Order: sequence, then structure tokens, then C-alpha cells
Amino acid sequence: MNETYSRIAIVTGATSGIGEATARKFVAAGYGVVGNGRNGAKLVALEKELGNAFAGVEGDAASDVVIDKLFAMAQERFGRQADIVVANAGRGLGGSVTEADLSQFEDVLSINVTGTLALLQKAARQMVAMQQTAFPHSAADIVVVGSVVGRNISPFSAVYGATKFAVHALTEGLRREVGTKGVRVSLVEPGIVISGFQEVAGYSDTLVDNFHDRFGPLLFGEDVANALYCIVSQPPHVHISDLVVRPTRQDYP
Repeated sequence: MNETYSRIAIVTGATSGIGEATARKFVAAGYGVVGNGRNGAKLVALEKELGNAFAGVEGDAASDVVIDKLFAMAQERFGRQADIVVANAGRGLGGSVTEADLSQFEDVLSINVTGTLALLQKAARQMVAMQQTAFPHSAADIVVVGSVVGRNISPFSAVYGATKFAVHALTEGLRREVGTKGVRVSLVEPGIVISGFQEVAGYSDTLVDNFHDRFGPLLFGEDVANALYCIVSQPPHVHISDLVVRPTRQDYP
């Protein structure tokens, strides 16, 4: 590649919502981006729109094969290892503890927790080795997209929230493990964001309308992408480890 990119990022869940907005934000900032998603057609469309700065990898973000391909693609397309990894892929599950559809829980657990953990492990091992010689001259960032329901119990989505509590714990554990080695590990906890998330989670139209009425205007993916960019654009010695982003009127969760 003849282009010069200031940083190379891997973004999972890049075909919609926060992930897509983050990929666009990073490309606009001069980063090379490897984006993952299950929607192959959308990845192709993003490649055409964003040009050489974006490479798509189709598949399940919880798959070890796909995770390995993301890191290989960064090296292949951009000529060097990724120094930003955004663990954004995930899905919701509406319903309380007594009412959630547990037939879907295995898939939710796989992508939200198991897949995220596998991605964090791969990223951390690579970045610790990278930062042995690069820090403090260069930054390495692992950013996890959590949720405010991983901070506060929300009865209407307690089962989904439990997966985010788990991810928050993994993120903090990793921060304490590799931060001393020059790798920044950050957690972004969005409030309610307008996206396809609510439909996949099985939220009713009445519940979504209630969100708009009580908390609107709600967040867009671009709002959270701006927060992610704020984190990764800091000088290498500055670490924003935990950032909550809510609509102004969202008092809870």
C-alpha cells in the first residue's frame, strides 16, 4: 500500500451502529481500519465507499478463525500490526430474569463474553510484545464497548446486563494486567443508542417509544464513536480508562 496511516485499528461489529460509526470516524482521522461483521454485503459496500483505508472481514466475531484473520488482515493490508482494537460486537436480549428467552442466551453469551474475551486475549498478547520497544513513543489501545446496564442493574434487561457486568470485569482485569506494560485498556459505557440493537434484542415498540419519551433525544452511533476517538487520540502516556456516555436526559440506568 502506498498510503500512510497514522494508526491501524480493528473494529468488530463494524457493519452497523457504533461499530460502523467508529470505522468511519477512524478512517476520517487517517487511520487504516479492519472491520468485522456478519453482513458481508455491507462490508463490501464500506470497502467501496471508504477505499483502501478499510478492509472487511466477514464472520462471527466469536470465532477464533475470524479473530486470527482480523489481525492477519491488518498486517496484509496495511503492512503492520494493529495498534487499536475495538471490541464492539455484541447483541442484546430483552427481558427480566424471570422473562428472558433463555433459548437465545447461549448465543448472547458467546458473542458478548466468550468472543470478547478471545479478542482481548489475542490483542493483549500482541500489543504487550509491541510495546516493549514502542512505549512511550507510541500508543496501543484496547477499547471495549460495554453498557450502562453493566454498571447499574436494569430489571428489563438484567440477563443482557449480566453479560456486560462480566465484560466490564474482564476489561478492568486486563487493564491492571497490561497497563504497566504500556497497553491502554479502556471501557466505554454507552446509554441508549439509536440503532438496530433494540430490534435484535427483542425490545417492544412500546418500550422503545418509552425510551424516546423519557430520555430523548437519544444517542447516535456517531456520538459514541466520538468518545472512542477521544480515548485513542490521547498522547501515549495519557489513559482514559472508563468513560460513560449517556443522553443528557437519561437519568437511569
